[in-house]
Amino acid sequence: MHKLLTKPIIRKLKLNWDKDYEHCRPVAKLFGGGACTWLVMAMDEDDDTLLALCDLGMGSPEMGYVSLKELQSLKFPPFGLPVERDIYWEASQSMKKYCDEARQNKRITA
Repeated sequence: MHKLLTKPIIRKLKLNWDKDYEHCRPVAKLFGGGACTWLVMAMDEDDDTLLALCDLGMGSPEMGYVSLKELQSLKFPPFGLPVERDIYWEASQSMKKYCDEARQNKRITA
């Protein structure tokens, strides 16, 4: 099992904290429970608050803040699997474009 966020990813996330989502690309894609996806763009200095496009599988993805500690504590039934990072994913466009696509499709398609 790999770490949810590595030190290089955390460095990139922190550099993005004050950047505009229209021009900034997400740094990591997290997923869990079959329907949940997070495209994480930035991390605050407290090492816990993430800014991400969040899709909980209910047809209404949105930008918002999420706690890294909370994500790390999630366990999805029936096997208690944790949130994981897609280690092969790389952003191909700005966060704004991902947001626009997600709203149109009612889910993250990245």
